[in-house]
Amino acid sequence: MSQQKIRNLTTLVALRNTEVERLQTEMAEKTHLRERYQKNLDRLTSLYTNSGASGNLHPALAGNCGNYKQAVMAMADSHRLDLHMHEADMAVSQQALNAAWVRREVLGKVLDKTQKAVTQELNVKERKQHDDLATQLWLRGQK
Repeated sequence: MSQQKIRNLTTLVALRNTEVERLQTEMAEKTHLRERYQKNLDRLTSLYTNSGASGNLHPALAGNCGNYKQAVMAMADSHRLDLHMHEADMAVSQQALNAAWVRREVLGKVLDKTQKAVTQELNVKERKQHDDLATQLWLRGQK
């Protein structure tokens, strides 16, 4: 019965380990996506800041330059909002990863404790057998 319990706990720990690995992979992908968002935001910011002053240009060109800057700024704002939403999603995923890690650690400790108890129980049985054999040998020697 104890060996079956150990096998079951080992299977549960392996499943929890798989869950943690899956969530770690998911977090790595989300981190990569966040970095892409950040690089894109940096590029967009660079585009509208480096497009130059529009006040020195011909009125038609100044209007085009102004519209361009507004469009790029609107796109950057939209991208920034998407980044904030993504970071909120990452926070939720991080909490799920932390919870899965804790569950795995708790099951790992239960498995270790159970294995130690079974080992101790087997050692007690083995010592009892040795004691019984020693007692029988001693009794035979006394006859």
